[in-house]
Amino acid sequence: MLKEIAAELGSSGGTTVVLHGNADPDAVSSAFAVSRAFEDVVIAAPGGLDRAAKVLARQLDIDIAIESVPDSKRILVLDTSGPDQIPVELDYSNAIVVDHHAKNSQWDGCRLYYCDDSKASCAEIVYELLKVAGRVPDRDVALALMTGILTDTGHFKFARPGTMITFAELMQLHGIDMDEAMRLVYMEADPSEKISQLRGAQRLKYWKVGRRIVAISQGSAFEASVCKALVHLGADIAFVGSQRGETFRISARATSEMVREGVHLGKLLNGVGSETSNGGGGHPGAAGISGVGDVEAMLNISADNAAKMLRELESSGYR
Repeated sequence: MLKEIAAELGSSGGTTVVLHGNADPDAVSSAFAVSRAFEDVVIAAPGGLDRAAKVLARQLDIDIAIESVPDSKRILVLDTSGPDQIPVELDYSNAIVVDHHAKNSQWDGCRLYYCDDSKASCAEIVYELLKVAGRVPDRDVALALMTGILTDTGHFKFARPGTMITFAELMQLHGIDMDEAMRLVYMEADPSEKISQLRGAQRLKYWKVGRRIVAISQGSAFEASVCKALVHLGADIAFVGSQRGETFRISARATSEMVREGVHLGKLLNGVGSETSNGGGGHPGAAGISGVGDVEAMLNISADNAAKMLRELESSGYR
């Protein structure tokens, strides 16, 4: 199907690349690669960018529409597990969707849907797309794709063999050293982020499930960062949420050991989303869910589902 997608993107008429809310470097780098490889392509992130993606966009001068979605002949949705992760109403009947998360039936109504959940990042799929289209990424694009891979694999903690091969190819294309890519994604926590981590630790609740620990906490910002901090403190699976009026947002993280044992947080939160009419999904070791509801209730539902998953894995004989 990548040949069909490449042919469509190479045909006449413009393309608007749409990214999920709080778009990350994997989403931004994938969109940037498409915008450089094909003509008349604009990028829209109606839900904004996360902190790392803002740095990437600024460093590589990537033009992204934040408050609107420009009209084009076609929509290309990248790195988005479901339409409810995009905070604006759009007609997806003529859309092309390219993703690497767990397959989602909510995309069944779109025109073309290509999902390869064997890939650790969307950047890897987009690099394949460029090769199918006969486009060689320039140096900035190669560097951007490398940052997308780095961030989505947790600096290779969740990398697969194919990921390493792709990353090495991108390095060799333009002689890019590892430290150059690392500089684009390294960000020291500022005082407000550190305070959020400390408050998250103060507010945490946890449950012991067999030999594993599931933790939840609430805050007002930096949910993903607080999640990682709780995992560093000893949680095997952590959920951190925030409430904004009637809406909530939850980030989830699991250790690499949990992922090896069979935990898939993206599938877990996709199921929670379906159960509660919200949008959830993501990777095996990092995922999220957002929508309308009470964050405390959603955290408890997520933790209950995680505990159930752990008990099922234990009964099946995981280590």
